[in-house]
Amino acid sequence: MIHLENELLKVSIAEKGAELQSIIRKDNGLEYMWSGDATFWGKKSPVLFPIVGGLKNNAYTHNGKTYPLGRHGFARDKVFTVSAQTANTIAFTLESTADTLQVYPFTFRFTVQYQLNNASLLVTYKVENTGNENLLFSVGGHPAFKVPLTDGGSYEDYYLQFDTAETAGRWPLSDEGLIKTATEPLLENTDTLPLNKPLFYGDALVLKHLQSKSVTLKSKTHAHGLRFHFDGFPFLGIWSAKNADFVCIEPWCGIADSITTTGRLEDKEGIETLAPQGSFAKTWSVDLF
Repeated sequence: MIHLENELLKVSIAEKGAELQSIIRKDNGLEYMWSGDATFWGKKSPVLFPIVGGLKNNAYTHNGKTYPLGRHGFARDKVFTVSAQTANTIAFTLESTADTLQVYPFTFRFTVQYQLNNASLLVTYKVENTGNENLLFSVGGHPAFKVPLTDGGSYEDYYLQFDTAETAGRWPLSDEGLIKTATEPLLENTDTLPLNKPLFYGDALVLKHLQSKSVTLKSKTHAHGLRFHFDGFPFLGIWSAKNADFVCIEPWCGIADSITTTGRLEDKEGIETLAPQGSFAKTWSVDLF
């Protein structure tokens, strides 16, 4: 476990998966991350790479060959190397290996950087194409935040507030975790999404191309919460395991396969294409209050 600390925050990150484990605000003593209770969901903030979501039949084709690849890719299960560290920043790097080439025929360098800035944590995903052909990939985050955040409250005390009023349906998921072809109503000219456990009984709320660049987790009963910035990520997932005390706010460059997918990686919605020797970087951040 690696720790970062400044005058306001103490953050812990595991080298396996470069997975964020804990965010504590020192002046109020609050832990903002989900506990990882495996009864509900044994992860806290998996990093999604080189795909986001599920593939039809857990496989895709590229250049006429079929490759098996599980939901959200393999980065979350790999041990990263600490590649840089300063007083307020740490970077973890994963590079392609003979093993990754068996399921993903691209050479890459993937870095996850965590940076503290006052009461904010910035998380940057950097993808570098170290090969000689275009690199096709998706990348995203999956952080789970405690709800209720303080002792004694209820899940229903909390709500998400977008920075602008939205009219956006959710893209429902099939039993296989694939995106269906039509939306279901969710947000109708409102900036507020009240939280309740049944909201997630039908799996994640998948949103595309929102107007908002941030969303704030708030309580009706106290002043603590967090503001989550996802500018530059075209897709947003909101999810909780059934009846669990957390909410995931998931910024994605990429999305699960559609039920109508061709299975070809280059046809996949939201896939990013990176030229040889090129690099790609996106940052999400969270302000804790």
